[in-house]
Amino acid sequence: MSELGRVSELGRVLRLDARRTALLVAVPALTGVGTVTAWLSLGPNVAYWDNAVAALINTVRVLGPAAACLAAWAAVRERRIDYLRDLTARSPATGPLLDLMLLTAAALAAYGAVTVVIVVETLMRDEAGRPHPLGVAAGASALVLHVVFGYLGGRVVPHPATVTAVAVATWLWALLRSPGSSWWSLLPPAALPEVQLFTGLRTRVLAEQTAWSLGLAAALVLAYVGWATRRGLVAVPVAAAMALTGAGAAGLRSSHGQAAAPAPVTLACREWPLTVCVHPALRSALPALSNAATPLASRLAGTPVAFTRVEQRPEQEPPRVAHGVAIIHLKDLSPGFATRVLRQIQDALVDARACATSPDPMAAEYRSLVDAWLLGAEPPVITDTEAARRFNGWREETRRAWLRRHYTDYRHCALGPGHFRPSSARPQRHTAAQLRRRSPRPAPDIAPRPAGAPGG
Repeated sequence: MSELGRVSELGRVLRLDARRTALLVAVPALTGVGTVTAWLSLGPNVAYWDNAVAALINTVRVLGPAAACLAAWAAVRERRIDYLRDLTARSPATGPLLDLMLLTAAALAAYGAVTVVIVVETLMRDEAGRPHPLGVAAGASALVLHVVFGYLGGRVVPHPATVTAVAVATWLWALLRSPGSSWWSLLPPAALPEVQLFTGLRTRVLAEQTAWSLGLAAALVLAYVGWATRRGLVAVPVAAAMALTGAGAAGLRSSHGQAAAPAPVTLACREWPLTVCVHPALRSALPALSNAATPLASRLAGTPVAFTRVEQRPEQEPPRVAHGVAIIHLKDLSPGFATRVLRQIQDALVDARACATSPDPMAAEYRSLVDAWLLGAEPPVITDTEAARRFNGWREETRRAWLRRHYTDYRHCALGPGHFRPSSARPQRHTAAQLRRRSPRPAPDIAPRPAGAPGG
């Protein structure tokens, strides 16, 4: 071949290499897929960094197989021009490595765009916790591993069916594992559950995931270079990479599938008219919770379950009302969260076992009548219309006094028609000793607002 012909062929190779930049059009598509996946994993209106990082890692379960398929397709297509690359003085591994670098850069660009979206969304709200750079690294390294697996699969078996095989293998690996089931679920791409409030990601697990992905990706690339160049010197770095992979797997196995652990939290509180305390990521809920809980606290004043503080606790603690504190759960700020909290408090006021075994079928109807008043809801229609008419016709002060006298029967679902007779609504006479024993604490809705008290 003449010198001019060689220059022409070299120019063709360079033009073909330049055409590979067209793969960058896949970046917007991968970004869209990753953003939607991450967004669906976030709690509504909750800006908790640990959960944001877990959502970002979970995007790789969808983004990874898509990137692997793209890499496999590119490898099968580019394998056809290897005879042109052989005309140059480059190593037979140079072209494939350049392809792999381009595909990796495209996938990481999409992952970076998804990361920016999640970070901005978290910063725009009342964020709590702290971001984990290792979490971003764990997701990125898992994505790189998918690209390497898909591309090398297409290089070793350059057949269109390879793309389908890569898609099936990566999707099965991602989907056939449930969050928290075993330590296998932590192998990249990790199947992480939503990180609940009052817990946090374990940084050691994130580091081990990164080591596993990078070690395995490096071993695959080095093994391919050794196979393409027919050089055995890569055996040592391949062994080192596999040792890193094994160390990461051993660490993940010792974690028993638990990616999160309880984390200490300083609650965010609003002090007036009730003291309401929630996780800092939910501090925007304080005004709505305070406004919703104050009427209920006022109606329960003077009963054994009177409370002046509402406090969010971890899911392990059941909702209850004791010693003036109403313990609640609040997972997110989806519509109706304040109503759900009031329901939790109201359910804690009664003895569930006694209500479930009550022999009187009417007891549930009488309880629902009182429940509706406590929650400020529309009165229900019950069979005993006379009792409903009387109770709904009493003044607010009369109903509160009635509840203080009959709370024990209400708690055990033992209310009957006799509790709603006119005589049951008359105020009781108290001796001087009884009056002295009564709590002097005013009801929350009539307490004077102190000067300079914060509004939220």
